[in-house]
Amino acid sequence: MELVESRIDVPAEHLQNIFGQYDNYIAKVEKDFQVKVVNRDGAVKITGQLQSVRRAENIIRQLVELSRRGNIIQEQSVDYAITMEMENKDDVLLEIDSDCICHTVSGKPIKPKTLGQKQYVDAIRNHMIVFGMGPAGTGKTYLAMAMAITAFKNEEVSRIILTRPAIEAGEKLGFLPGDLQSKVDPYLRPLYDALYQIMGAESFMKNMEKGLIEVAPLAYMRGRTLDNAYIILDEAQNTTPAQMKMFLTRIGFGSKVIVTGDASQKDLAPDVKSGLDVAVKVLSKVEDIAFCHLTSKDVVRHPLVQRIVKAYDDYEKTLPQTRSREKQAREKRNSGGWKKR
Repeated sequence: MELVESRIDVPAEHLQNIFGQYDNYIAKVEKDFQVKVVNRDGAVKITGQLQSVRRAENIIRQLVELSRRGNIIQEQSVDYAITMEMENKDDVLLEIDSDCICHTVSGKPIKPKTLGQKQYVDAIRNHMIVFGMGPAGTGKTYLAMAMAITAFKNEEVSRIILTRPAIEAGEKLGFLPGDLQSKVDPYLRPLYDALYQIMGAESFMKNMEKGLIEVAPLAYMRGRTLDNAYIILDEAQNTTPAQMKMFLTRIGFGSKVIVTGDASQKDLAPDVKSGLDVAVKVLSKVEDIAFCHLTSKDVVRHPLVQRIVKAYDDYEKTLPQTRSREKQAREKRNSGGWKKR
């Protein structure tokens, strides 16, 4: 087929941001769309078949606009732009980038980075209770924290309450020394990390001393009524059905609740049902409760994390087939289909 050439004028100050270190970002575009991209005479030239050139051109134009807006282009953004272009979803990156939740203490803007994250943030804005479910690295907890801190700063709520079940991640930690706070801090460290980054350590400590921000294990929620508060339950897959019911019935007037969890990373005993799984079934038709399912496409950590999550998903999908074949083999063996010698 005949090759065509397209030209995009890109200001020199944005070239490095768009091309990436050692031209890694543009190399991805070239590989996935089978085009040739060169920077020549103050412009980016794209050569290839017509449809491929148009797609590559659309991605590069989005990256240029993101750079103009002051964003540092990251590999995840390029990968996601390519994925969305493959699915014929135009200008998704620009739509998502326009939604700034807040800024970190260092001035970095916090925004959703994928369509799934944008839908998650919109659900939090529009519903009283939101369940955010998905694999590690999809921003479930971090975006929830950003929304909570923004609401607190805007005086939409009078306090923030962060909680998670205190369960070891696959290993017994034994006796932990120190006072009560020292014993529960290791379980709550991810929440502290997000608070320090978004709010700043000094502001966090000041509000915590006043009782306006509370970080506590889930067991401490029993018997309380939480009015005018932003409440986040993290690692909800490790709750029991009784704990989840207890938590959800603590909600008072003027409160908003976000429940986050990853159903694939349970640390409960094998015979214990997850409170998150039960809640999804029981509450699926209750008004003003939203369920957001994030996927490997929404992972915003190192690109390798996205590939790891997808590899595990693919593996787990084959398990039912493997178990079915093993069951059939057992049944055949037990029914005498195979004779013992």
